[in-house]
Amino acid sequence: MIIWQADFYKHLSEKNENDTTWNLIVCDENGSIIHQSSCQQSEANSHWLIAELESITKEYSPNIIKIFRPQCLSLFTLVGEQLGVTIQATRRTPQLKQILNQKYPNSVKLEQSVPQGIPENLWGDKWRFVTFKAGDFVDFFGDRPIPIKDLPEALNPIHLGIASDVNLPGVVIYGGRKSMYLARWLADNQPFSLNYIPTDIQKSGGLILESGLVDRWVLLTFEDADMAKSAQKYEQQKENSQGLHFLLIQPDDSGMTDTGIWLLKKE
Repeated sequence: MIIWQADFYKHLSEKNENDTTWNLIVCDENGSIIHQSSCQQSEANSHWLIAELESITKEYSPNIIKIFRPQCLSLFTLVGEQLGVTIQATRRTPQLKQILNQKYPNSVKLEQSVPQGIPENLWGDKWRFVTFKAGDFVDFFGDRPIPIKDLPEALNPIHLGIASDVNLPGVVIYGGRKSMYLARWLADNQPFSLNYIPTDIQKSGGLILESGLVDRWVLLTFEDADMAKSAQKYEQQKENSQGLHFLLIQPDDSGMTDTGIWLLKKE
């Protein structure tokens, strides 16, 4: 399967504020640049993009083009429909972002949305922080019959060079009868990372779910000193695991069945 990462973004000239260009850059998942070009603001539309990409998509026949910037997603969607290429909206475009950061620092930074509360009808019964050995994680959960599973190969601890005895931090939510509804909602919203945000570092805070391209959700909140300490430890453990962590949805705490699991990694 041929997968590309692409971006089409506005660039303001530092010398002339009236000189606005749009830059197109396409790379593969090895970080090799396949195509790059630019146009004036007046030309920045789907017709220009299609003209730029038509010949190379015919030559290489990519299956998927990944897009991380919301502002150009609709344009690439039109390109995909015209050229017969699947357009995938995802934050996980590390090779492209590395190229962009080298060329135009700060061009990757996107404005984040204000965290929203998840629908009340999806709230689980209870939850807790957990850990799992990095060396066993993928084999264990990869072989289990879990209805909803997102364990990207790129996030396999082995590929990231994480030692097998490192504890991967995670959160398990026991959803009860709502377990499958919660897991499906999460799958639709594409979880990216789950981060602790303290409101009072001694006793309260919440877990903010980063999802989609710029979406943020208040997944869990608490007012408990012991939980606050566990949340701080959770963030410390993420530093030891290169930011790799996980979210697990189970119907109950019996450990017999799982409803959904996601490997996550903060940028």
